[in-house]
Amino acid sequence: MTCASHNRRDFLSLAAGSAILARAAGREPSPLVAGFIYNGPKNDLGYNQAHADGRLALKGVAYVRTLEESNVPETVAVEESMRDMIHQDGASIILATSYGFLDPFVLRVAREYPEIQFFHCGGAYRDGVDPKNVGIYFGFIDEVEFMAGMAAGLTTRTGHMGFVAAKPIPQVLRNINSFMLGARSVNPTVTMRVVFTGDWVLPVREAEASSSLVDQGVDVLTGHTGSPRVIVQIA
Repeated sequence: MTCASHNRRDFLSLAAGSAILARAAGREPSPLVAGFIYNGPKNDLGYNQAHADGRLALKGVAYVRTLEESNVPETVAVEESMRDMIHQDGASIILATSYGFLDPFVLRVAREYPEIQFFHCGGAYRDGVDPKNVGIYFGFIDEVEFMAGMAAGLTTRTGHMGFVAAKPIPQVLRNINSFMLGARSVNPTVTMRVVFTGDWVLPVREAEASSSLVDQGVDVLTGHTGSPRVIVQIA
């Protein structure tokens, strides 16, 4: 997992440090409040549910309280969600998880509240330009995509694969390329068609794209959208 300015250890250290200082002062520590914001449902069997599961894991961390909001669009609406969590719920940490939340929304709110820590999944942090209270994290999922591509390359009988993608952002493009490189490492003649739906949660378009790829002779389907549910159902 990578991070521009903060990481998981920073988060846990902050929680533990706050508790230790409070105990040393002879008082019960105030909870560290972390707010999670998702752009889709938290039970999507995909991206948002993974973050929601991470939030639930924090229940075992002493003096940490979490809250969440689902189905927040990548618009100024997320700014209002962040401000509400800060003012109404006392959040000192905001995890704005969707790619489109970062610029300009998280960056703008982070400048307004320099005492609040903001964590964002998948964006790019510009050292010396962006606020220092913004951290970036992301997993090395392109490595797993390469391995999945190897399995796909050995599985396909037609030699044609299909990839349903949401948006052509760097992480998605990296996964598409990794999947293809993995497939060609074991099957040099394999081909792949890619269809972009335009957004993270568009189940109707995801179904149409998947069906269209199958009609074109694809016998292996994969994708990078908010949830794999529709692609799996079509398959």
